[in-house]
Amino acid sequence: MEFGVFDHIEHLPGVALEALYRDRLTLIEQFDRDGFYAYHLAEHHTPAVHSMAPSQNVFLASVAQRTTRLRFGPCVYVLPLHHPLRLVEEVSMLDNLSGGRLEIGVGRGGVLEAYFWGQRPDPAANERRYQETLDILRSGLTSETLSYAGEFHQFDDVPMRLRPKQRPHPPLWYMRNSETAAREGMHCVVVGSLDTLEANVRRYQRLWAVHQGAGALTPQGDVAKIGLVMHVVLAQTDEAALAIAQPAWEAYQWNLGTPRRLEAERRQLTDLLGKMESGKFKGAWPEHHRAPEDRAAIDEALAALSEAELTERARRRRAPGGVNAGVIAGTPASVREYMDEYVATGANYFVASFQWGDISHEDAARSAALWASDVMPHYTSV
Repeated sequence: MEFGVFDHIEHLPGVALEALYRDRLTLIEQFDRDGFYAYHLAEHHTPAVHSMAPSQNVFLASVAQRTTRLRFGPCVYVLPLHHPLRLVEEVSMLDNLSGGRLEIGVGRGGVLEAYFWGQRPDPAANERRYQETLDILRSGLTSETLSYAGEFHQFDDVPMRLRPKQRPHPPLWYMRNSETAAREGMHCVVVGSLDTLEANVRRYQRLWAVHQGAGALTPQGDVAKIGLVMHVVLAQTDEAALAIAQPAWEAYQWNLGTPRRLEAERRQLTDLLGKMESGKFKGAWPEHHRAPEDRAAIDEALAALSEAELTERARRRRAPGGVNAGVIAGTPASVREYMDEYVATGANYFVASFQWGDISHEDAARSAALWASDVMPHYTSV
């Protein structure tokens, strides 16, 4: 099991932007010292307020210089919002500035942000722009020259002067959709519960064997990673962790949804919000691409358990603290039973978010330190 970190860099009331960046870089230095595998930074733009680092490459250039072992990268680049040639150049720069530690997450993003960038708020066009940009990115990172004739971009034998340090290119990641990740030969980060994670792991591994070959490694020669992203608060007592996590979750939900919803309502663009309602996600977490055959295999195994065994299994798989299916809140000892169940899903990667909502730098640093000292060693040495 390896452990990564996911981050939005949300604003904090009363904290200046300069201080926010300074404290976050200090926290990332801590991740580097404590042996986390990678730092994954989201991309969001106005009218969202839950990302104060919308230009990931600018911030990650600082990360490259403040760390020595930690891998890092966008999770994800919203590809329809990027010019592919500039992205090829900046990816090459970051990979070389860091000595070959860049990880590249890619995704489509939402049509509301596309609207504010002057693009067509059309999911089909957004998908085509995403695929075209991905194709150009892969070609530009691996070729001496770039030629491409597409719907949105045309390049005629452009020399590729900058090349990434990693060959054939830095590792690629996809969020939420295990089917797409397996088909494209990418690492995968999903959201959900341990039951949805288990179904996604099975689907990912099965489709990886179909599309990449049984036992195949990634293009960089690594075992493909799949894991769940969770919001984490650790403290010396369960009560102290919950006292931080509960209001932070409310703040996180507001930051994530409400400003976008209000702006969409003001402009009568609510049809572009997708599954957002009143600033909150419908339900606990979306369940993406849980193939019936993968879910059925799990259900068949569960059918052999007694009612008492099923109840006990459900208890162990419940997110500690009870705040939300995507939140872990408690002491290191109280979360290890949950982590034992996490390992049992077959996932080989865990992605923690330590500073979210209105969690302070000090509380996030304390939580991350407890995770590194009292949780990670139980699973990294197995």
